[in-house]
Amino acid sequence: MTEQIGIIGGGIVGIAIARALTQRGMGEVTVVEKEHRVAMHQTGHNSGVVHAGLYYAPGSLKATLCARGRDLTRDFCLDKKLPYREVGKLVVALTAEELPALENIESRSLANKVPDLRRLNAEQIKEIEPHAAGVAALHSPHTAVVDYAAITEAMADDIRQAGGKILLGHEVTAIAQVSGKVHVTTTAAELVFDRLIVCAGLQSDLVAKFVGASPSPKILPFRGEYWALSAAKQHLVKGMIYPVPDPSFPFLGVHFTRGVYDDIHVGPNAVPALAREGYGWGTISLKDTLASLTWPGATTLAKQHWRMGAKEIAASLIKPLYFKEASRFIPELEMGDLTAKTAAGVRAQAWASDGSLLDDFAIDQVGPVTLLRNAPSPAATSAMSIAEHLIDHHVLARP
Repeated sequence: MTEQIGIIGGGIVGIAIARALTQRGMGEVTVVEKEHRVAMHQTGHNSGVVHAGLYYAPGSLKATLCARGRDLTRDFCLDKKLPYREVGKLVVALTAEELPALENIESRSLANKVPDLRRLNAEQIKEIEPHAAGVAALHSPHTAVVDYAAITEAMADDIRQAGGKILLGHEVTAIAQVSGKVHVTTTAAELVFDRLIVCAGLQSDLVAKFVGASPSPKILPFRGEYWALSAAKQHLVKGMIYPVPDPSFPFLGVHFTRGVYDDIHVGPNAVPALAREGYGWGTISLKDTLASLTWPGATTLAKQHWRMGAKEIAASLIKPLYFKEASRFIPELEMGDLTAKTAAGVRAQAWASDGSLLDDFAIDQVGPVTLLRNAPSPAATSAMSIAEHLIDHHVLARP
């Protein structure tokens, strides 16, 4: 009898897993998504960068999946005739104090075999990005940009063509295990599966409660806000200009990215969202906010990162502070060059009960239910390789 496999979550990772299952002929696959189209949340609200693997610890799962995912994403875009543009990326050290951190990134990049990576001095920076400041930089010429929502839609078409189902407008309200089967209740149907894979992103900890999984890690939503660069100043950025990241904080800092459709955005910052799907300060969920404030790790997190948090919140609310940060990298930038804020994204940051912010994958298994509790950046880049890994090492590993 054909096995029934359910996937909760219609973001790029859930859709990639469903597509891989249908390609392997592993059963009848059904994706359950609460929104009325796929890629509505993290997938459709990011910068579109296909990361080359500069930052990740050599040999780590993140590094391995990023390299494999980059190749799979490129090949998929070529096959489907979707845009894939290698605009290149500079990671810029503005001062001599940042050089040791830049050298660490260079060492990791070389170990991760980032293709054609180059170390640049101040003069060479100008050859790549004529308007950028900096004393040194790393240049990754094959770092690319794509349209992840379009990729997700194309993968969804593959699922349907292979006989899989994608049920939109089905918010999950309960999950129960009965006689070896998984019963999923949604707002529109009662579904029964032999196996269930949960890729619920911003809602992953709430869905995990339905199956009796540990409450940790909890999801702490962080909003990233972008400013658009005015059309008159788009010549200031050729590709991507990134800062040397703070290794103690799991965010890259404000940067410049030329998107796949030639729009240039500046950002994101990283501020705690006041709701799981809080794409602006006006979206507030008292329930979500209270749950974050009462989490056991809240005090520890606040003590560790309150300065960074205050800085990010201030920059969100006060444009001159945001501009000051951005103009360090492009001195010619003027405040008026940052036009209206573009659509913000909300990142599902996994948060342990000791206050630490998870920077690696977290996968739980509860009987026939596989829960992807954390798929850290670069999850969009790695989506297709995450699918391979999860199927090979978790789904197939379970009898």
